[in-house]
Amino acid sequence: MYKINSIDDAKELEGKELGVSDWVVVDQGKIEKFAIATGDDQWIHLDQNRAKKELPDGKTIAHGYLTLSLVPALTRNFIEVKGLKQMINFGCNKVRFYSVVNEGDRVRARGTLMEAKQRGSMIQLLSKITVEVENKPKPACVVEMLVFLVMK
Repeated sequence: MYKINSIDDAKELEGKELGVSDWVVVDQGKIEKFAIATGDDQWIHLDQNRAKKELPDGKTIAHGYLTLSLVPALTRNFIEVKGLKQMINFGCNKVRFYSVVNEGDRVRARGTLMEAKQRGSMIQLLSKITVEVENKPKPACVVEMLVFLVMK
């Protein structure tokens, strides 16, 4: 885990890989809860019997935005910030979904800090996060994320 105490610490990490998370299973329960929360109830996510017959891998497919929503939890141990009041998700510059995550697949995140900027009392971090799927050649998702570190 990298430690950031100042903008200088953050600038030193530009271009460096910040970490690789543990693998996390995307099970049908997660997929169903996400479908309920978002109202996205397409059969490809929920109907396991139909998926067995009609989908290439015979399994339901996790929502792309479910995969994206796992990023904060997967990356939370990449940095430690001394004097952090709060971390604010500012958004994404670019999101791409390159391969599906099937029910039962394991995913992990790999993060690289692209840029750090001072913004008043905050530090803005732009990171490239790649969500990998175990045993698949293409990542599920690649995202450029912006967060603000609000310092005390």
